[in-house]
Amino acid sequence: MSGQSAESPAAQARAADDGAVDEALALVNEARAADGRGAGGAGVPGAAGTGGGRSGRTDSGTGRPGTERGSAERARHADPATSGTGHPGHPASTHHSAPSDHRTGSRHQAAPWSAARAVAGRAGRAAAARRGGAAERRVPLDRALGLTLAEPLAALSDLPSFDTSAMDGWVVAGPGPWDVRAEGILAGQDRPEPLSDGEAVQIATGARIPRDATAVIRSEHGRTDDKGRLFALGDVGHGQDIRPRGQECRSGDQLLPTGALVTPAVLGLAAAAGYDELLTVARPRVEVFILGDELLTEGLPREGLIRDALGPMLPAWLRALGAEVTSVRRLGDDPTALLKAVRASDADLVVTTGGTASGPVDHVHPTLSRVDAELLVDGVAVRPGHPMLLARTKEGQHLVGLPGNPLAAVSGLLTLAEPLLRTLAGRPEQEPYTVPLQAAVHGHPHDTRLVPVVVRGEDAVPLRYNGPAMLRGIAAADGLAVVAPGGAKAGQEVEILDLPWSWNPAGDDGGAASAERCFT
Repeated sequence: MSGQSAESPAAQARAADDGAVDEALALVNEARAADGRGAGGAGVPGAAGTGGGRSGRTDSGTGRPGTERGSAERARHADPATSGTGHPGHPASTHHSAPSDHRTGSRHQAAPWSAARAVAGRAGRAAAARRGGAAERRVPLDRALGLTLAEPLAALSDLPSFDTSAMDGWVVAGPGPWDVRAEGILAGQDRPEPLSDGEAVQIATGARIPRDATAVIRSEHGRTDDKGRLFALGDVGHGQDIRPRGQECRSGDQLLPTGALVTPAVLGLAAAAGYDELLTVARPRVEVFILGDELLTEGLPREGLIRDALGPMLPAWLRALGAEVTSVRRLGDDPTALLKAVRASDADLVVTTGGTASGPVDHVHPTLSRVDAELLVDGVAVRPGHPMLLARTKEGQHLVGLPGNPLAAVSGLLTLAEPLLRTLAGRPEQEPYTVPLQAAVHGHPHDTRLVPVVVRGEDAVPLRYNGPAMLRGIAAADGLAVVAPGGAKAGQEVEILDLPWSWNPAGDDGGAASAERCFT
C-alpha cells in the first residue's frame, strides 16, 4: 500500500468543483486577451465601484471594504500566476474592465458578457458535478410540467396497443357490397366478434378492429340500401383508415432523450405510452432578497418612495427559467439582516436586488466578504446591468447580485442566473440564432448592449423605452438583441436572446424546437 492517503469523496468533489470554476474563470482572461485589454485593475478584488446600484444611483465609491479577504484571495496566493500588478493572481474574475471611474480614474476589469455567461454555466455544472449529478425526483404527470427528463422516455407499450379505427364509419371484410350487422363497435369495447367476408359493422373512431377485417369505410364514403347492405362510393384499399398496432412506436422504443423539457405534448405522449409518473430533474431552489428602503409594495409612488417592480417580477421570471422560488424576502438596506439571511439560506441560488455597487447602502460586497464567499464575476461589460455579480457562497450554493434598476436586473437574470439555473435544471442550452435589425441601434463604446426587440417577419424591431430603469420596452418584447460595442446598423445580423415565454419564428423547424426550449 502506498504512503499516500486516499482523498475523501467530499474532498474529490470539492476539487472537481474548484477545477471546473477555475477553468470557467480562465475564459474571462482569454476574452480580455483577445480584446486587447490585458489584466488591468488594481490587483485587489473590488478595488473600485462598478457603478449603478439600485434605481437612480450612479457610479460611486472607491472600494469595497474587506473584499480582499476570503477564498478568492487564498486562491490567488495559491496560484503562481500573476495579475497585471505583479501580485500573485488567480485568473481574476474580480478585476474590472469598465470605463474609468469618474472620481478615481482607475480602470476596472469587468468580465466580457459572453465570458460571464460561460462562467455562470460552468459554475452550475460544477455544483451539479459536486453532488453527483442533477438532483432527480419522480413526480406524477400533473406535477411534471416544465421539468426536465432525467432519463429517456421509453414506450411502455405499443402505440396504438391494438388495431384501431381512424374514423367513424363501417369496418368491412372482403369485397363488397357488405351485409351490415345490427350492433356496432364502440371505443372501449374489448375483442369484438370477428368478421366474415362480405360482412360489415358500424365502428367508432378509436374502437378496436375485429379480427379478419379488411378496411374501414368512412361514414361519408359509403351508403346503405333498404335491405341493410353497404355500398362503397369509391375504391376501398386494404388497411384503409385502420391504425395498425405499433404504428407510432413499439414497446421499448425511445420516444424522447434525457434532458427533454416536459411540455403539455410530452405529458400527453407519456400518458399514452403508459406512464403515471416521470423521473425528472428537480428544480433548483432559489431565494430572493429584495433590498432597498425606498421601495413600496402597494399604492402610488410618493415622497421619494417608488414601487417595487422586482418583487412581483423576479419570482415568475425565475420559475420560467426552471427554478423553484422558495421565498421572497424584503430586507431593506439593513446589512445585518442581509448577512443573517445569506448565512441562513439553504437554497441552491440566492438572488439579491440592488446594493451591488459601492454606495453607502450597497451591502452585498461586504456581506460576501463576511461569509467568505468566492467572487466569480464582479461586474460585466454589458449595458444595462453592468454592476451584476456572481459568487459561490458555500459548497452547493451561489449568489447572483442583480442591479436594482428593473431592466438592468433583467439583464443580470439572463446573463448570470439563466446559465446557472439552466445547467442545474438539466435544460439544454438555446441554440444561438441571428436576425437582421430593422433599424440601427446605438452602441456603448466598450460594452455589449442588450436591447429589447420584437421579431416581425424576417426582422428584429428595436423597441423604445430601453433605459436601465424602464420595463415598458421589455414588457412588449420577444427577446433581447445582443449588440456589440459600437452599435449595429440597420440590416445587420444580431444574436437574439429569447425570453422564456417567447416564440422564435426564426427557427428552421417551424418553431417547434424554439417552442420547446422556451416553454415555461
